[in-house]
Amino acid sequence: MGEVRKLQKKLRQIETLEIKISLTAEERFKISRKAELRSRLAQLQLQLSGPQQTLGIVGDGKKEKMKRQVEKAPEALPSQMPPASKIHKGEKESKAQATPVPAARQEEEAQIGRQRERTEPAEVSDYCQDTSRHCPDFDKEQQLRQQEAEFTSLKASWEKSRFRLRLLEGHSDIVTCVVAVDNLVVSGSRDTTVKVWHVPTATEQKNLGGHTGGVTCLSAPPPEYCTRLARSLSLSTKERFILSGSADCYVKIWALNIGQCVKSIYTFNAVTALCFVPEEGGYIITGSDGGKVQAWSWHSFQNCQSVNAHQEAVTSIQSQGPLVFSGSAEGGVSVWENRCSDRDPLTLLHHWSSQVTGFRGRLGGRLTLSPRGDKVFLAYGQAWLKILHWRTGATSRVTNHSDVTGVTDCVHQTGGLLIGSCYDLANGESTLNLFSLPQCQYLVSLTWPDAPRILCFAAWTTGSGDHRWVIGGHNLTVLEQLPSSGKQRGDVTVRRDGRMDSCLESEGDTEGDEDTDDYEDDDDEGKDSRSDRAEDGGSGSWLRCVLQ
Repeated sequence: MGEVRKLQKKLRQIETLEIKISLTAEERFKISRKAELRSRLAQLQLQLSGPQQTLGIVGDGKKEKMKRQVEKAPEALPSQMPPASKIHKGEKESKAQATPVPAARQEEEAQIGRQRERTEPAEVSDYCQDTSRHCPDFDKEQQLRQQEAEFTSLKASWEKSRFRLRLLEGHSDIVTCVVAVDNLVVSGSRDTTVKVWHVPTATEQKNLGGHTGGVTCLSAPPPEYCTRLARSLSLSTKERFILSGSADCYVKIWALNIGQCVKSIYTFNAVTALCFVPEEGGYIITGSDGGKVQAWSWHSFQNCQSVNAHQEAVTSIQSQGPLVFSGSAEGGVSVWENRCSDRDPLTLLHHWSSQVTGFRGRLGGRLTLSPRGDKVFLAYGQAWLKILHWRTGATSRVTNHSDVTGVTDCVHQTGGLLIGSCYDLANGESTLNLFSLPQCQYLVSLTWPDAPRILCFAAWTTGSGDHRWVIGGHNLTVLEQLPSSGKQRGDVTVRRDGRMDSCLESEGDTEGDEDTDDYEDDDDEGKDSRSDRAEDGGSGSWLRCVLQ
């Protein structure tokens, strides 16, 4: 198993190297060994699983002989003893045979039995009616049956779903972020550009250039806040705006219709995450490569607050009403409340360190999050999704891949679905896994030939209720759900992995989460990774790894 773990770690390192722009000769050599390492890993896994499968199928002759002897033994083993009810019944039968019952007594007992049969159904019926009216357990059972029926129907519907793929070509480097605005998709890339796409025609509408560093994050303000800004700038009230953050320390506000940057905000730090909070006058919340969280007024574009919130780069920021959630490369999560004041609007409610979330920061670590009520879904490059109950710190996890070689890069919620991306380091296969909410029950997995590693995700529904999703990574792709009544063949394979059916695990099952990835490696590759981490000093390692 030690060699298997080393190969898995090397493949993780190679996947991190592949998304860097500048590579040394040694790094290029390591990447060139990916196919060789995958082949070796597959051979080792086959060797490890082979004897167990062979033993289960063929069996051992001596053991089979012993088994037959046990089966022929006159005395039953304790585990094979019949239930107590059967023993009592047998005893009664034997006693009945030993002591005959007089005929008069038999007739009397028969009459009592017939009278009891006539009265018992009415009593049972009355009891059932009383139970349905007064028993909470009965109501709960009925509710569970209804939920199970609804889930079965939903699962069957998704198993029959079909999707068409549309490739949006134009970026010259990795797509790091994407958002959906009406019928438009807006993408940001490491190539420093922001592009606007028309989805129905799969064409590029605008190329928004202006950043001098890689674009790391995007956010779309709600229409009412766009209208306010448009009026202040004497633009059409139908104008829509998009926010972009970049490693060049700027947040830029773009007018999509006219294709121009209308405002630039210098943050003094490389921007690694941002979101718009639609409370009161509106706020822009940004995260930096050094772990700083900042708030900016949508009205004046002035800085309202700066907090050193995390030890490493802030890799994800999301809002839910007045609440703001920030996640960082070291695996910590902070929950803030926006008090809507002119100065210091954010008040820290909770901070959960990596010891609570179960994520230990590593070189290239990237945490993404998606809040839902009192829960936050977390993805941190592992084979599962974490669920953090942010008020109490309790955690559980949802299996997102059937093997430890799975990597979860992003998590998203849309239309009663929880969607997690998964990339298999061992074979390079990429999938989207769908779960029903709120129970987090596994539905189906979607994949297609040459599916890339998915680093960002956005979703919306059409007027007819069909899903449209856009994914970004090494390319930008739109998945368009086809009508169930149509005959067009889909481009996406919909399948189910039975090993993921029982996927929700409690907090106690999450011990040892990090055993799959954090172990010593005595070769040069392990030394290189540790020396790189030391040079980076930990701070901002995710940004340097992805965008340098």
